[in-house]
Amino acid sequence: MVLVSAIRAARKEGSNLIDAIQHSGIESLRTILMTALVASVGFIPMATSSGAGAEVQRPLATVVIGGVITSTLFTLAVLPAFYQRFARRDLLKFVK
Repeated sequence: MVLVSAIRAARKEGSNLIDAIQHSGIESLRTILMTALVASVGFIPMATSSGAGAEVQRPLATVVIGGVITSTLFTLAVLPAFYQRFARRDLLKFVK
């Protein structure tokens, strides 16, 4: 949402599509990475626990950490490509 909101704001200011995507990606990079880092680091104690209930906590934590890392990479790489592909005017006229 952070990246798409930044792209939309840049487009409202008059930037063309490619410039809006590039500028918004650079502008939102710190926010996206810090959010993913905080979420991942928060699950490290769960992933390394060995106490009671650790047999349930460890797999859950590793899946969540992997999901956060994967979704961050998709946000930074795949989302801008999809936005560029599907935000073109010729595709939007069929949506209306």
